[in-house]
Amino acid sequence: MFIPKNEKLSADELRQVEAIAADSECSILEIEGRNRCVYAILGDETQEVMFKRIAGLPFIRKVDRIESPYKLMDRRSALADHRVKVGQVEVGKDIPFVIAGPCTIDPANPNLFLETAHALKDAGANGLRGGVWKPRTNPYSYQGDNKSLEIILEAREKTGLPIDLEVMDSAQLELAVEARVDVLQVGTRNALNYSLLKEIGRLSAGTDSAVLLKRGRHVGSPNEFIAAAEYIVAEGNPNVMLCPRGTTPALDGYRNHPDESISPLLKTKTWAPVVVDPSHSVGHSDYVKACSLASIAYGADGLCIESHIDPAKGIGDDPKQAVKPEKIKEIIEAAKLLWSKRYQP
Repeated sequence: MFIPKNEKLSADELRQVEAIAADSECSILEIEGRNRCVYAILGDETQEVMFKRIAGLPFIRKVDRIESPYKLMDRRSALADHRVKVGQVEVGKDIPFVIAGPCTIDPANPNLFLETAHALKDAGANGLRGGVWKPRTNPYSYQGDNKSLEIILEAREKTGLPIDLEVMDSAQLELAVEARVDVLQVGTRNALNYSLLKEIGRLSAGTDSAVLLKRGRHVGSPNEFIAAAEYIVAEGNPNVMLCPRGTTPALDGYRNHPDESISPLLKTKTWAPVVVDPSHSVGHSDYVKACSLASIAYGADGLCIESHIDPAKGIGDDPKQAVKPEKIKEIIEAAKLLWSKRYQP
């Protein structure tokens, strides 16, 4: 990959580079970062002559040759100073970034979601999550409803909070991108669905939508996890956050095996922010606060927590693992305190 001297290559400059790459049967992908555009060379990057020709162009500042299975996600890449922004918040900059909201939006009771959204804003949440479409192990369980998309969009309009929702196929993705959803979530079941990851990167490239990629539940290694994110970035969207959420086999008493300790391993390998999901890690509301604070202590940049104003009236996982907005406020205050101590010089 390479970085131009200016923020972006002109059309003529891009044509010159593409011609050099084409001579070596490679192509160029423009990736719009927050501060500048970077350009990935797709194809056989080992060709010395091609690199020398590109590096010799007067408008090229730097050419990187990253010997890594993930050339864009590597913390030494040209994207190393890229920062992910959701709404008005730069993830990981000043405070822990906290997304919260119900597991599942109940289209029959939209006011429950709207009341939860307002309560979470008052609690200090930075974003609002909500299940519009749901992956279910049992094919006869509730699978979600397009009507729920209208509800979460209404919540965004009324609260001003950016929204996060999971997409599982092309039709859902197109609806979410058209609605300018702030965070496209990829669940653990699709963490290695490379065709979907590429499509998400392609359709969201050049938009303000970030992607929250959850770790595969069947113990994907750090390299495998980061490489999955590479599929998204390689299609043009560098706004990716990595989300540990517990793995299988489960630890007795928890829903999964909590994996918040993976955060420092990820951060030594990649520039991408880490946003941990403690709710699915432990699977019980009583343990969510402890898991949240452990995540921050391990170096996470944020949290994605299930919350409901009245969990007993929720659907999906809410009755078991959602915490109330007042608990979210406790978690945020404690996380900020821990964060300030963690980052003392």
